[in-house]
Amino acid sequence: MFDLKAFEAVNWNRSQHELTKVFWDQQWKQIWFPEEIAVSKDIKQWQDFAHQDTYKKVLGGLTLLDTIQTNIGMNEIARFEPNLQEKALYTVFASFEAIHAKSYSYIFTTLCTNSEIDAIFDWVKRNEYLQYKAKRISDVYLSIKEGDEVTLWKAMFASVMLESFLFYSGFFFPLYLGGQGTLRNSAEVISLILRDESIHGVAIGFFAQQRFKQFTAEQKEQLTVWAYEFLLDLYHNEVSYTNDLYAETGLSPDVKSYVRYNANKALMNIGFEVMFPDEEVNPIVMNGIRNEGSTYDFFSQKGSTYAVAKVTPITDDTFRF
Repeated sequence: MFDLKAFEAVNWNRSQHELTKVFWDQQWKQIWFPEEIAVSKDIKQWQDFAHQDTYKKVLGGLTLLDTIQTNIGMNEIARFEPNLQEKALYTVFASFEAIHAKSYSYIFTTLCTNSEIDAIFDWVKRNEYLQYKAKRISDVYLSIKEGDEVTLWKAMFASVMLESFLFYSGFFFPLYLGGQGTLRNSAEVISLILRDESIHGVAIGFFAQQRFKQFTAEQKEQLTVWAYEFLLDLYHNEVSYTNDLYAETGLSPDVKSYVRYNANKALMNIGFEVMFPDEEVNPIVMNGIRNEGSTYDFFSQKGSTYAVAKVTPITDDTFRF
């Protein structure tokens, strides 16, 4: 007889934490497909739209990040997560990330020519700021070691930074335009993606917090220093990326405010203190988050003028909806 380790089946009848099933159920309640949105209705506006280049680059950058999150991020975290229920949850999240990546191509296919699409995907490979943040995040994902809780926590932190922070420089433009009646159907696709990313950031942040509690005081101190340095590095790169991406629009200051707001939100998701002070964030973008039906909108804020954005810590009460 060979001395083999027994394979274990996931048992959903016994749960380490009841929120695993809450996140699972909520994600499936939100299932959607890009073909359900009539993006073709945007074609007429697109033909006369003055900032096509910026819009295409925004979608190209988002496609890269969702590709990384599908093929590397969720796969690596799920691979090394010992809890089978959480592992299953992350594989579901990966499926939705794949839908997101395909959704941008759906918008591309509807609005752009093949040569325009090829040019954008070439730009994605050449943009230094976009490639930098992709590499920084991916390197953390690929550094997880078997049985090493610290490297797994770092990967979860990186995932929350990606889903709750780095996506939002790209989300800004479609939501901003859609809120003013421009390319509204494309913006609807983005709002659906954002709705999923909200769950992913909150869920992975929550489980990262549970893991963090198990570390020694010395480990917590070291990881906190690493985390803020990591975020600050990503933020400086994001400022450069925003300046480059939105150069022709004059929207860079508004985008950077939105980026800082979401950086704070990401830190709250992970259970850390915020880094940036409260500031005014464009309400058109804040109200671009879909909030209807069975959806729980974690982060929407209403207003008809500029609003002071405030983030709220994530607690168990957040999930009583």
